[in-house]
Amino acid sequence: MLVKVYGSAVFGVDASKITVEVNIDKGVGYHLVGLPDNAIKESSYRIAAALKNNGYQLPGKKITINLAPADLRKEGSAYDLTLAIGILVASGQIKAEDVDKYIIMGELSLDGGLQPIKGALSIAVKAREEGFIGFFLPIQNVKDFTIL
Repeated sequence: MLVKVYGSAVFGVDASKITVEVNIDKGVGYHLVGLPDNAIKESSYRIAAALKNNGYQLPGKKITINLAPADLRKEGSAYDLTLAIGILVASGQIKAEDVDKYIIMGELSLDGGLQPIKGALSIAVKAREEGFIGFFLPIQNVKDFTIL
C-alpha cells in the first residue's frame, strides 16, 4: 500500500515541504531514497526499536520510502516520526485518513518518546503557507512558540 505523509526541511529560517512516500509490498528490504543523509539512513534502527517498544512492528515486507523532491538534501533525525507514521499507516497498523493534511516531524527515542527538533517555527509557517490544517511536533518545541 502506498501512503503519502509530509515533513519539512529547514534551511536557515526557511522551510520546504517534503513529501514522504511509503510503499509496502511483497518481498523483504528497507529502501530509503531521495538524498537522505546518514542520520536519516540510520532512522530504521530508531524506528524499529520505538515501534517494538510501543506494541507495533516494522513490517517484514519490502518497504520503499521516497523523500521528495529528490534533488533537495534532507538532513538530521527529525524525519523519524514522519517515516514511522508513514510505515504504520501503509502497513495498516494504524488508521489515519487525514494524515496527508498535516506536517509531521520529530526525532524518535528508542522508547518511542520524542526529542525536540530545530526549526519548529519555520515549519509551522511553511505548514500554514502550504495549506496544511496543522502539524505534529515534539511537545518540547512548544517553547518555540511562546512570546515573552
